[in-house]
Amino acid sequence: MAQAKGIGLVTGASSGIGAAFCRQLVPHCHKLLLVGRREPELQALADELRAAGREALVILADLSDPLATTRVVEAIRQHGPVTWLVNNAGFGTLGPFEAQSIDSQLDMVAVHINAPLTLTRAALPFMREVGAGVLINVSSLITYMPWSGVATYGGSKAFLNNFSEALAIELKDSGIRVQCLVPGYTRTDFHGRDSFSGFNASSVPDSLWMEPDAVVAESLAALDGGPTVFIAGEVNRRMARDALVRQLDAFQR
Repeated sequence: MAQAKGIGLVTGASSGIGAAFCRQLVPHCHKLLLVGRREPELQALADELRAAGREALVILADLSDPLATTRVVEAIRQHGPVTWLVNNAGFGTLGPFEAQSIDSQLDMVAVHINAPLTLTRAALPFMREVGAGVLINVSSLITYMPWSGVATYGGSKAFLNNFSEALAIELKDSGIRVQCLVPGYTRTDFHGRDSFSGFNASSVPDSLWMEPDAVVAESLAALDGGPTVFIAGEVNRRMARDALVRQLDAFQR
């Protein structure tokens, strides 16, 4: 395999979309920094990437903790500079906002907003200096159709949509590509976590589910010439369009 030149950092790398990004960045990166909370899964993925001829560094970090995020910034300084940054880490809780602990909701804001802000700010100066780089923030289709029971999740993910679009404007002509990836239902362990107990995955039609590899493949293919906010999956794009039409109709009444 030809030697790639980039260095990638992926948060939430232990499974799902994050792990798929790590595997599909192999042609682009000679080194990958894997950030996550589950050491066995991260080590197994690191071994897989090393077998593919790439350096892989495991960084154990719970990004709801500001000190852990600071350690990731230090890893960027020591093992970077990073030319691919994928802010993918995330989690959700299911239930009315007032029934959730405020700590769990603030942790979600830290993971979905504070950590991407901090890591992006750490990575951008070098990307700007060399005139190249890729920044991908992973959002959610729920930002187009708010649901009861996931208020903080949807609200914090909506931040990433707007933040990414504004960054893309600021970085126009810099050589840095910015994308906000918007997946819909994806077959990961997200919906099976204790914090999402009560969600019945079987109630969602098979036609609405995508595999992580397919989501990431569409994301990378859309980096050149695609919209900043990129919705993976044609069925999800239709759902988002329909939701926007309904919102515009309500606004015009």
